[in-house]
Amino acid sequence: MKITIYLLTFTLIFGQKILIPMDQTQNDHLKAYGIAYLILKNNVNIEWLLNYHGGSFLIDSHQFIETECRIRGVTYKKINSSDLLNIYSTIDQGNMDIMLLEKKPKIAIYTPPNKQPWDDAVTLALTYAEVDYETLWDTEVHLGKLNDYDWLHLHHEDFTGQHGKFYRSHRNSKWYKEQKIQFQEIASKLGYPSVHEHKKGISRIIKNYVKDGGFLFAMCSATDSYDIALAMGNVDGVEAVYDGTPTNPDLQNSLDYSQCFAFENFKIISDPMIYEFSDIDFPPSHNPITRGAKADYFTLFEFSAKYDPVPSMLTQNHVPIIKGFMGQTTGFHKDKIKKHIVIMGEDPASDQVKYLHGNFGKGTFTFYGGHDPEDYQHFVGDPPTDLTLHRNSPGYRLILNNILFPAARKKERKT
Repeated sequence: MKITIYLLTFTLIFGQKILIPMDQTQNDHLKAYGIAYLILKNNVNIEWLLNYHGGSFLIDSHQFIETECRIRGVTYKKINSSDLLNIYSTIDQGNMDIMLLEKKPKIAIYTPPNKQPWDDAVTLALTYAEVDYETLWDTEVHLGKLNDYDWLHLHHEDFTGQHGKFYRSHRNSKWYKEQKIQFQEIASKLGYPSVHEHKKGISRIIKNYVKDGGFLFAMCSATDSYDIALAMGNVDGVEAVYDGTPTNPDLQNSLDYSQCFAFENFKIISDPMIYEFSDIDFPPSHNPITRGAKADYFTLFEFSAKYDPVPSMLTQNHVPIIKGFMGQTTGFHKDKIKKHIVIMGEDPASDQVKYLHGNFGKGTFTFYGGHDPEDYQHFVGDPPTDLTLHRNSPGYRLILNNILFPAARKKERKT
């Protein structure tokens, strides 16, 4: 209550506040995150009201904020002292909390310089929301440029060096042949004997980035292939069609699960004719069994905002049930997830976990299964999703929650 009285007194002295609601009344949820980013970029703090009307934003009143909200079609309203007292009182009494956002995060997208025949949901989300980001790839990672960024995204990547396991379906495609040459050239340039060894080396550099305090967000095949690469270590885990040498015959017994971020006790699928990395993926890509787009959903856990602020931030949404969507890695088999990992979203009707979070060293990682939250089955060559048609997407909101995570003043977890 002392905090409420202090904040109310402060507001009475210094003027009105602006509330950007994030419940069903919001016209454009995705653009609202862009407004939040712009506010931080202008060195104005934000109070993120966890679990209050879908995770609303509360800010000191500035004319540029109102102007940008009107231009971008983002719903907002001015809050007087009486309204503010009611808001703080509601937050005090319920499963809600206030997270102070203070710093504009510097964002990097890990992506090859050539155009790939698929889209990247995070790049689409950031572009639509008008959030600044930079791209980098293996040369920059190798040179230590990751340390220039607060937040790193990995999407449809293959850190095992098997070129996405597209050998069976696309080995004769022009884009596949060009990508294979490109990857071999960069591996040789950086001093690696093969793409397989090169990608495993990159995965270890990213691991050190997280250990030193970086925020990692991965989707689709960048999730499981990343942990598989870490588990393989120096063992040859790919067939001769990729690197000219046979797979280590004792590959499975040579895996070191202690090196992984999120997964354990998984079995490798090294056959190049099978479009799958391991049995982490659920349902498996080479034998997908789904209920179809109209019946496929996953649910978000409701965390205690006051005691578990981190997963609360990452699950802010205006709905608790979200449409499922597929990818090379659609979800994660619950039995393959380490016990200390926080599960934030899952399919209650199966063993699929869709959304998880964990800590490593001073940093954190979040894995989100699937390729595109608004394209149930995104195939190679499909056009990118038009987010003007999905401006209130709950699935895309989970992505954008993650970009604000590094901006938060850290609180010690109470449980």
